[in-house]
Amino acid sequence: MNPITILLAEDHRIIRDGVRELLLSESDLKVIAEAENGSLAVSLTDQLHPDVVIMDVSMPLINGIEAARQIMKSASKTKVLMFSSHSDDLYIQQAKAFGAAGYLVKQTDMLQLADAIRAAHHGDAFICPSKPTQDAAS
Repeated sequence: MNPITILLAEDHRIIRDGVRELLLSESDLKVIAEAENGSLAVSLTDQLHPDVVIMDVSMPLINGIEAARQIMKSASKTKVLMFSSHSDDLYIQQAKAFGAAGYLVKQTDMLQLADAIRAAHHGDAFICPSKPTQDAAS
């Protein structure tokens, strides 16, 4: 089985490094490229045709929302997961409106991130809860 190929678009190096390292433990997921700005993310997607792009909302040169729109227009088979520190419903609604495969807050745990990538690849939508749920025992 071929791994799901991923382009990781995040302007903060430490976050990119951390996400890449976490994804290394998943045998069915493979980061094939990284971009530190929206323009590079669009260009690399056009060149490499990853299965999934994990796109930070706040990116330099071209913001993540616009970069995602361009990617979805030119690379229709590539799925885009928005990745942000913003948990506002407005951002989630914008992502849904232009057809993003999902929206994840950066507080997402590794299992949710991996599940979101797999869901996006299979054509399912994935929205990470914007606010953590309280455990009934808490």
